Amino acid sequence: MAEADRDDLISIIDEEDKTTEIPTTLPLLPVRDVVIFTDMLLPLFVGREKSVRAVEEAVGGPGFVFLATQKDAAIENPSTDEIYHTGTVGRVLRILKLPDGRVKVLVQGVAKGTISKFMRKRAPYRVKIDLLPEPPVEEKVTLEVEALMRNVREQSEKILALRGELTNDVTSILQNVDDPGKLADLVASNLRLKIEESQALLEILDPVERLKRVNDVLSRELELSAMQAKIQSEVKDEISKSQRDYYLREQVRAIYKELGEHDDRSIEIEEYEKKIKKAKMPKEANTEALKQLKRLDQMHPDSAESTVIRSYLDWLVELPWSKSTQDVIDIRKARELLDREHYGLESVKDRILEYLSVRKLNPRMKGPILCFVGPPGVGKTSLGKAIASAVRRKFVRISLGGIRDEAEIRGHRRTYIGSLPGRILQSMKQSGANNPVFMMDEIDKLGSDFRGDPSSALLEALDPEQNAAFSDHYLNLPFDLSRVMFILTANITDTIPMALLDRMELINLSGYTEEEKLQIARTHLIPRQVRENGLKPRQITFSDGALSQIIGEYTSEAGVRNLEREIGNLCRKVARRIAEGKRKPAHVSRKTLPKYLGAPKFIPEMDQEENQVGLATGLAWTQVGGEVLYVEASLIRGKGDLIVTGQLGEVMQESAR
Repeated sequence: MAEADRDDLISIIDEEDKTTEIPTTLPLLPVRDVVIFTDMLLPLFVGREKSVRAVEEAVGGPGFVFLATQKDAAIENPSTDEIYHTGTVGRVLRILKLPDGRVKVLVQGVAKGTISKFMRKRAPYRVKIDLLPEPPVEEKVTLEVEALMRNVREQSEKILALRGELTNDVTSILQNVDDPGKLADLVASNLRLKIEESQALLEILDPVERLKRVNDVLSRELELSAMQAKIQSEVKDEISKSQRDYYLREQVRAIYKELGEHDDRSIEIEEYEKKIKKAKMPKEANTEALKQLKRLDQMHPDSAESTVIRSYLDWLVELPWSKSTQDVIDIRKARELLDREHYGLESVKDRILEYLSVRKLNPRMKGPILCFVGPPGVGKTSLGKAIASAVRRKFVRISLGGIRDEAEIRGHRRTYIGSLPGRILQSMKQSGANNPVFMMDEIDKLGSDFRGDPSSALLEALDPEQNAAFSDHYLNLPFDLSRVMFILTANITDTIPMALLDRMELINLSGYTEEEKLQIARTHLIPRQVRENGLKPRQITFSDGALSQIIGEYTSEAGVRNLEREIGNLCRKVARRIAEGKRKPAHVSRKTLPKYLGAPKFIPEMDQEENQVGLATGLAWTQVGGEVLYVEASLIRGKGDLIVTGQLGEVMQESAR
């Protein structure tokens, strides 16, 4: 196939009379990316073997070849339907064989023609053509045509001037062409038109009509060129303004430097340099911080990107890369602290003390991830705080309940507007140390949807083999979490993914007995509620009977959260009495309790001291503890039918029958 370099395209007007007769049968040379007009002189590179043979066939004959444009330039071997049938008869003026096997030919358009028949159906094609003579133009050009030609010349010169391609030679050529058809072909051959538009111009035989179409195209091209020049000018002005501002800022910085003073920008860069040095980051993070600082120094201070970089640098310098607290593990004091803060839970305390003992003997141990499992209100979160106090570490806590987006854990990428690191790194920054006690509450309530699976994002953070290089999407740098003491809490384990559950050591907190709740109320709950409600210890007192009744008849739970809530309710009512002027201390007993809290909410089952006919005793397990059930049986005359109630499947119904 033949390819044309449009930069080499030259149009000439040759008035020499060519006496050689054009044959009616010619070899066909398909060309790509160019439409060849009459009197157009063009160098072509011919590469395909079949196309080279077509050129050689033309050179071996009268020297003519039919030049037709391919409809799709990407096709290497076009069929007869993929070539425009209207084209130009070209005279081969010069041929040069290149070392790579290609041929460079210089052709000149001689006359228009159309393919009437393909004499050879396979490439190289040979075609029979019909010449398309143009209708004659009146010898005396009318005023309308003269005005049209002048307009075409002026618009052509304007377009060439906008492109920077206008020369005296081009102007002279345009002024010397006085034939409408040749002027139209000359201008069309030098316009950067689509192949379809150029082909449409080639197929118009009437010279005046073709010149009108060229005039319309020139008007459109002139408007586009003017708009393009305006856009380029505006961009250039904006770039010049930015360069001018940058140059002036650099001059101001140089002046401040000579005076021994600092401008605001230099002060900002120096402060970041000090913070980066003080942060003592790992090598990779330090390199990235200095790289971003260099970018910031070269940017306009008010650009959007500079704001993003400042935010990123602030996070880098504020994270505790090398800051840590010193562990002070005293097992005896830890035991005292746990006993003081939590009543009962002996097995749980023993396991925590064992964990701390191993930590004391082997500080670099990759210990297990503790997970406290139990109903609400049994002290899971407060146990984590007690562990942090026992080892004198910072304590941070996040709640995972309801989180469905992985980015909440691992952060958003910096390409998003307003992006931030995930909750893990936010909490690490909040703690100010790289070895806090990190509690993740409600891990059993994690969700997942189309935005990702947060539980999968936690795997890397909680795996001791991987968390030394935890990667947050926003930071995009490894952060060491291996020194963090992770503690998780959950109400149940059924909803925790197995991969996550496998990384934990479960510690079950089953709940408190009535005696333990009574002691917790005396030791912790009553003093706290009295203090929070502005009372003094002597202004309200509780009998053991009243506390037992609150535990048994006003609450039904494994923990003590509702118990504290009811005690707080009592304290508020007493606080109101005192605020109204009634100074007499309040003593809460079984007798006065309904006056404060109303009727009991839960009525316990009556204890059966001896067996009765038709009454069986059963035990039930609930989340708040064990229950005694009494099942009564009645004797009725049956029919032998078995009725299965409930929404049981077919298998269960068959088993029952």
